[in-house]
Amino acid sequence: MFTGIVEAIGRVESSRAGAGGTRRLAIATDLDVASLPLGASMAVNGVCLTIVARRARRFEADLGPETLACTTLGSLKASDRVHLERPLRLGDMLGGHLVTGHVDGVGKVESTRKQGETLALRLEAPESVAPFLVKKGSIAVDGVSLTINAVDGRSIELWLIPHTLSVTLLGGLRTGDRVNMEADMIAKQVARFVEKARVP
Repeated sequence: MFTGIVEAIGRVESSRAGAGGTRRLAIATDLDVASLPLGASMAVNGVCLTIVARRARRFEADLGPETLACTTLGSLKASDRVHLERPLRLGDMLGGHLVTGHVDGVGKVESTRKQGETLALRLEAPESVAPFLVKKGSIAVDGVSLTINAVDGRSIELWLIPHTLSVTLLGGLRTGDRVNMEADMIAKQVARFVEKARVP
């Protein structure tokens, strides 16, 4: 479980093809990953991955076929930068919202618009995310917890404040870029409950 509050920006060192349609991702980071056990989780651009090798300031994780099919991680290449977050521990402050790291789909940047020191980001959500989009609700975009300011069908508008722009990579997004999206967990559970309640 994660909060959607980015802890660090990592840098991809390599992305190598593995057996059975997998890929091995190696990422350099300022986080102290050497103290983490093998098998620990790490959110990479909002995707929960399992650490399979690590040393000081570097870790590796395997991307399975499902992860490659449902996220943007398969397109990462050496020198690309990524958002990193270690899992939430019991007792930690929940600064964003509850994020599982299980991406619901890949969205696309429709437009970006600067307004003073803020940035209006408009995204087209995939159909798998659209039912859970609510004005003033939460959404995780590449692992960043954000508040939805407006909803128009599958399009949402997000306002990025200067702090968010300074500690994440979202300010560098351009029209047409693809992003990982995870709908709010509570919204998904409520929708499922309502769906089941409607069944006679």
